[in-house]
Amino acid sequence: MTNTNKKVLLWLDDVRDPSTQTWVKDFAPDFLNEGTIVWVKDFDQFDNWVAENGLPSKIAFDHDLGLGKSGYDAAKLVVEYCLDNCVSIPSWTIQSSNTVGRDNIDGLFKSFLRSVG
Repeated sequence: MTNTNKKVLLWLDDVRDPSTQTWVKDFAPDFLNEGTIVWVKDFDQFDNWVAENGLPSKIAFDHDLGLGKSGYDAAKLVVEYCLDNCVSIPSWTIQSSNTVGRDNIDGLFKSFLRSVG
């Protein structure tokens, strides 16, 4: 079930601190005063957060997360969660500098949205 009790931006990035990113002001300005920004740095932290809390209202993805699984793997987890729980994909953005990885995450979500109508 999607976490609807409060607005949460789940920031997945192993390096970029969301509190120092001017990008948050563009994508999620309402979270600066009225919501919560949760910073997870790898796939396992992302997976654990979603398992405990459900999907957030917004997700910001980095693709390259150091060793281990990538942001694309996290995006696949979101799609699986949506299918299993009959919920919509939350609003997303990708702050990765890896253009191929960024396109893959974006393409996965857009393809999913096309397939579910």
